[in-house]
Amino acid sequence: MLTDQQLQQFQEVGYLILPNFKTAAEITALRIRAAQIVDAFDLEASRTIFTTREQEKQVDHYFLDSANRVSCFFEEEAFGADGVLRQEKALSINKIGHAMHDLDPVFSEFSRGPALAQVATDIGLKQPQIWQSMYIFKQPGIGGEVRWHQDATYFDTNPVSVTTFWFALEDATLDNGCLWAEPGGHHTPMRERFVRDGDQIRVEKLSDLPWPDDRSAVPLEVRAGSLVCFHGLLPHYSAPNRSPVSRHAYTLHVTDGSTAYSPLNWIQRTPDFPVRGFL
Repeated sequence: MLTDQQLQQFQEVGYLILPNFKTAAEITALRIRAAQIVDAFDLEASRTIFTTREQEKQVDHYFLDSANRVSCFFEEEAFGADGVLRQEKALSINKIGHAMHDLDPVFSEFSRGPALAQVATDIGLKQPQIWQSMYIFKQPGIGGEVRWHQDATYFDTNPVSVTTFWFALEDATLDNGCLWAEPGGHHTPMRERFVRDGDQIRVEKLSDLPWPDDRSAVPLEVRAGSLVCFHGLLPHYSAPNRSPVSRHAYTLHVTDGSTAYSPLNWIQRTPDFPVRGFL
C-alpha cells in the first residue's frame, strides 16, 4: 500500500500523512458513537480531568482503571471555581479512553481492517498489538495543551516499537490545535518513562535533551479523514484550542508483539482480555 517514497519519508522524518484514509461515513459513525458515550456518562461518577502536566500527581484510580475500560475525562478548564461545569457536558470532555477499540463494536470496526493492517506491515510492525485508544475532542475555547512528549514514554518495548495511528475526524489547523512534530526527532533518545507499580505512578527522567521549539518543529495541518502515522520516539505536542471550533481526533497506540513489552507499562492485559491487532 505504501510507496517507497512514503516509507523513506517515515524513516527519515518519523511521520507519514495519508490523506482520505477514512471516509466521511466512517467518521460520522464514530462521532455519533462518541457523543452517545458522553451523553450516557454520569457526571457524578468521576470528575477526573486529563492533563499532561505533572501526570504522576494527577493519576487516580479512575484513570488507572480506564486502561481496560471506556472512561471519560474532563478538560482542565471545564469546571469553574465553584466546581460547576462552565458549559454543557458535551463541550467539557477532553477525551474518551482507553479500550474502546476492544469493548465497543463501532470503535472496533473503525480501529481494524485490511487497510490498517497493511500500513502496519509496511512500516515494519510484524505483530501489531493495539494497546490503547483515545477519542480526543480538543473542545472549542478550552481544549487543553498536550505538552511535548514521546509516545514510547507510555509504551516501553525492547526494542522501541510503539507506533501511533492518529486519525483526523475534523480538519486540524493552527487555529484549533493541530499536532506539531520535530522532523527526524525520532532519532533522539527516549527522554522519560511512565512507570506503574501497583497503584503508584512515577515518571523517570532518562535524558536531559531539551524538547523542540518553534525553530525545529513543524505543524501537521491535515484534513478530516487523514491518517497520521508516527514513530514512538517522535517528539510531538499540540497547543490549546482557543478557537470557536473543535478538533476531534482518534488515536491508536500500537506495539510490535515480537518485541518485549515492559511489565512496568501502565496498561497491561490478562489472558481473559488479550491484546489484539488490526485483523
